Amino acid sequence: MSSRLVLVSHALCPYVQRAAIVLAEKGVAFERRDIDLAHKPEWFRAISPLGKTPVLVVGDDAIFESAVICEYLEETTLPRLHPQGALQRARHRSWMEFGSALLNTIAAFYNAADEAALATRAAEIRARIEQLEAALGDGPYFAGTAFSMVDAVFGPVFRYFDVFEATDDFGLCRDLPRVQRWRSALAKRPSVAAAATADYPVRLKSFLERRGGALSRRIARSTAVV
Repeated sequence: MSSRLVLVSHALCPYVQRAAIVLAEKGVAFERRDIDLAHKPEWFRAISPLGKTPVLVVGDDAIFESAVICEYLEETTLPRLHPQGALQRARHRSWMEFGSALLNTIAAFYNAADEAALATRAAEIRARIEQLEAALGDGPYFAGTAFSMVDAVFGPVFRYFDVFEATDDFGLCRDLPRVQRWRSALAKRPSVAAAATADYPVRLKSFLERRGGALSRRIARSTAVV
């Protein structure tokens, strides 16, 4: 790939992290340019019709939506992160969509207005994680020893849990050994670790505190105790 690549990003966006992980796994050099989504520059509006990150600028062209970016990188660069067989590729893409849906549930969790809603959303997340437990093999990654696109999706997902668990025990991964092993392996993967800034936990915690819901109040209480 000879064109200069720029990944337009937002520091807390898990979809940006997904694209950054894939770029790193493929050894592709790229520039990362963070923007403030609350004050979107005009040049960004021109290349992002949906007004969201990530956007991958390839020479004079721009690609938006993380799934599309990842598929473009898969088609144009090695090593391959999808399985060889068509059925297994479809299965992996299905679990990538599952990961995106889980991010929506996580957003509903941290935006829950009261404790009852928070508990309901936590139970929904737990149910999804139990489904993952049933789908996983012996690891360490989703497809065994080979790192895949599915792993790139779930690395940023589990990063949320680190911050949630620092606030309280919601039981999201408790007694699920395959998920715990997978989560640990992803956290140690250099591409996953490098996809977020060193201050990401602090910035995410600050973001969650500002949501004004039940989780925000729990964070405030836990911080006061500390």
